[in-house]
Amino acid sequence: MLRALWNSKSGMTAQQNKLDCISNNIANVNTDGYKREDLSFQDLVYETLERRGYPVSENRPKEPFTGSGVKTGNWIRDNVQGSLKETGSKTDMAIDGKGYFKVITNNGAEAYIRSGNFIVDVDGSIVDKSGNKLSILNNNGAEINALPANNPNKVRFTENNFYVNSDGTVHIKVDSMYNNVYDNVGNIQLYDVVGNDSLMSVGSDLYIPKEGTNLYTVTKSNILQGHLERSNVDMGKEMTDMLVTQRAFELNSRAIRTADEMWGMANNLKSR
Repeated sequence: MLRALWNSKSGMTAQQNKLDCISNNIANVNTDGYKREDLSFQDLVYETLERRGYPVSENRPKEPFTGSGVKTGNWIRDNVQGSLKETGSKTDMAIDGKGYFKVITNNGAEAYIRSGNFIVDVDGSIVDKSGNKLSILNNNGAEINALPANNPNKVRFTENNFYVNSDGTVHIKVDSMYNNVYDNVGNIQLYDVVGNDSLMSVGSDLYIPKEGTNLYTVTKSNILQGHLERSNVDMGKEMTDMLVTQRAFELNSRAIRTADEMWGMANNLKSR
């Protein structure tokens, strides 16, 4: 009976985690650049019946096993491309293909973001909604955007004085007197990792590589200025998954009640 109770309890916990994952996807259906997530399930330890003390026929070719329940494994990110929408804002950028933008956080750490919903702050830096600065490198590989305001090498952007080519090259207006004169000042490099579970979410749409994960530069994707990538969450699929998961949760709950009733009946049996 204890085995039945434990197995059902582990099933309820796993299905609750699955519901949390689905709820997070639904909550981010309108979040630009969001990638839906899923959960993998893993079996817990199996034991042979003989090890547990049950009689087993010696002629059986293979010993039967009994499981110990289920648990949730890794959160897996679905990196399918979301649809692109045109915004007309020069600070909005969408990635058409694989990859992530690199940003420098407020404490100087490197992080990665898929959403290109950027703005220009008071210091003339291109930043995300949390103030993290987009990494832009000059031709020598030196940072030009994520620098302090008093740094002489810092390039100052406005909402209308620059444009970005599809290959990530950044051009800025040389002088406001010359409307069509722009200078190539740097490049926005895209990065990616191998595997859908190699990045760890740290909040605010940011990701950092897990320990031992190697980053590589992406060369075959395009950056579309004036566009944003929509969330790739499919509401129909999420609602269907939610119904299936709720039913599985209810079945495990019912199994606990049944095991408890059977245990009560066994305790009430009188010796004859």
